[in-house]
Amino acid sequence: MITTSRDPSSRLKMFAKELKLVFPGAQRMNRGRHEVGALVRACKANGVTDLLVVHEHRGTPVGLIVSHLPFGPTAYFTLCNVLMRHDIPDLGTVSEAKPHLIIHGFSSRLGKRVSDILRYLFPVPKDDSHRVITFANQDDYISFRHHVYRKTNHRNVELTEVGPRFELKLYMIRLGTLEQEATADVEWRWHPYTNTARKRVFLSAE
Repeated sequence: MITTSRDPSSRLKMFAKELKLVFPGAQRMNRGRHEVGALVRACKANGVTDLLVVHEHRGTPVGLIVSHLPFGPTAYFTLCNVLMRHDIPDLGTVSEAKPHLIIHGFSSRLGKRVSDILRYLFPVPKDDSHRVITFANQDDYISFRHHVYRKTNHRNVELTEVGPRFELKLYMIRLGTLEQEATADVEWRWHPYTNTARKRVFLSAE
């Protein structure tokens, strides 16, 4: 289930619509005046596996929360460099096939934890699916890319980007679900003000 923060701009609504196309089987819900607790209870009651909430600042998407149901964890990401399908002219329609995943650069223990949180948002693809979604980690920035491919002959493949594209940066993982923010334990949190924070990477073991 994908929803937004309250009073979303038209651009944030558009981004939520585009995310719905990324995840097979996803539904989008208008936030309205719903409290977080009511949202989570409704999702649990209807067998929803994950709740995604996008946030914005002055019309630009800046945050993504992924809460795994029914017991957690909940991962909090900063969003940057968002380029929507809406911004790119002459894009084709999005394939509804279940995508193959390319997950690269998550070699530390925390990296594996994060790659699992992202991987489990997608169902298992069929072998003949021509849709590819990439999560590539470099220096703790996770690049999201979305392509379809077609074979031009038996040796060559042509890739076409279908969007959207953005970067994610993890800043917290909590045990528990989204409405338990006040009480759930923090499993990991980025501390930007420590002396070594700029030099350290957390998602890869290099």
